[in-house]
Amino acid sequence: MIKHSVTLKKFEDNLAIKDGIIPFEKAMQIFASLWTEAYNLGIFPLKEPLEGIETDIRIAKILNSCSSNYYQE
Repeated sequence: MIKHSVTLKKFEDNLAIKDGIIPFEKAMQIFASLWTEAYNLGIFPLKEPLEGIETDIRIAKILNSCSSNYYQE
């Protein structure tokens, strides 16, 4: 859990400004490394991939309705 989200956001913004846009090949390398790490930690493959999907759908509907109401004003 991230406790200092503002500090993390500043760090990410500064890093993005310094490094610029990541080339596609580098982005895929990072993705593959993260996927391998998750697999080694036992997070992937998911044992029950659809577990909790009803909750995710309900939250998505709520968030989508809030954002569409915000932009209509």
